[in-house]
Amino acid sequence: MASLMEDEVFRSFAKYAAIVIVKMMLMGPWTAYYRMTRKAFANEEDASAHSKKPEDKKRLLRTDEDVERARRYYKYFYHYFYYYNVVPFVLIGLLFALTGPDPFWALVHFRVFVGSRLVHTVAYIWIVGLLTTLSMCHSVIHSAVFH
Repeated sequence: MASLMEDEVFRSFAKYAAIVIVKMMLMGPWTAYYRMTRKAFANEEDASAHSKKPEDKKRLLRTDEDVERARRYYKYFYHYFYYYNVVPFVLIGLLFALTGPDPFWALVHFRVFVGSRLVHTVAYIWIVGLLTTLSMCHSVIHSAVFH
């Protein structure tokens, strides 16, 4: 593993893969942050942890638009787009890095994909990440067939 980390492309891949994985992992706490700051809880146990007074618990058991937006985003985009974008990126990106691509083009692929995931957080753009991963797939297949 240490020798792999000496390779510029693999090291870049590891960095960018870690970035999108951390972003994926932070989506749940993002929803929790909105629940805590808006004091809008979905169940009595969570409301009870924030107030022991019965009248406060009833007030805390409510929906909040910011919480619901984060929850919808987390539920839909985490399960759908992350599984269909991040997982393939990590797997294909690993194979791509191991084919010995030109470092410049490897960095372009990694940066475009990660940039598209970060922009996606606010703009729901997913096609850029898909196209970037497909481009790496093409490179991996080409390397496997012609080398």
